[in-house]
Amino acid sequence: MAGYDSGAFRVAYDTVLAKWPAEREALTVATPFGDTRVNTCGPRDAPPLLLLPGGGAATSVSWYAQVAELARVRRVHAVDVIGAPGLSVPAGDRHPRTVADLTRWLDAVLDGVGAASADLGGHSYGGWIALHYALRAPARTRRLFLLDPTQCFAGFKAAYLLRALPMLLRPAPRRVRAFLEWETSGAPLDPQWLALQEAAAGFPAVKPVTGPRPAPDALRTLDARILLLVAAHSRTHDPREVAARAQALLPRVETAVLPDVSHHALPHAAPAALARRLTAFLSGP
Repeated sequence: MAGYDSGAFRVAYDTVLAKWPAEREALTVATPFGDTRVNTCGPRDAPPLLLLPGGGAATSVSWYAQVAELARVRRVHAVDVIGAPGLSVPAGDRHPRTVADLTRWLDAVLDGVGAASADLGGHSYGGWIALHYALRAPARTRRLFLLDPTQCFAGFKAAYLLRALPMLLRPAPRRVRAFLEWETSGAPLDPQWLALQEAAAGFPAVKPVTGPRPAPDALRTLDARILLLVAAHSRTHDPREVAARAQALLPRVETAVLPDVSHHALPHAAPAALARRLTAFLSGP
């Protein structure tokens, strides 16, 4: 795509990946929709944890601030969503088009890393994918944590969509930066992470799978333990509405509002406090 530099993107990707623990591994998992890149670390005999990044320019490497702590208690498998920015490679036009396709894709990813079941974690759009997977594949889902998930319990704010529109219609690094600075209210952002977001502008991604929020009746049947953490300063949606609706619908959910953080500052913001919260949840009774 015009304006997109694959070499610059790879350099930016590898720069953020270098923040991961030194013993990380890069896996390529074959699926019905193409090859999926999985960045992995942690003890081989630890229970598996599958991490899904947000939408847009987010990739598996965005978990760099949490992964070392998570890898103390889990074998972490962070994926690049196939068809989105990252190092996964779709098989021609056979990319996921429905939630059922995403379920088949994640089934294949878990099979490829040798996990009959796993804990799941997702940020933003990754939370939407993880929640739908938990509903469709309960036998393969143990615990689930969601970081400010979008379109799960509340819709987008109109102001957020209007601000995002120019960036979506004509992606450019300066538009990506301006949007992120607006959503985070000018909070300091990791310059290397920000460079990766800018380098992804114009990435030849396919149309992401979208759809309605999960049905309330379906959510009421979800038996997995769930930790929902919402960003207090999120401009994406109303965080308290998200937490309230989740508490009303999910039988086994724990919710909390993360102070002093916005939607797009996750998951790399507040690394120590957030990592402790996630590992305590994963290790709890």
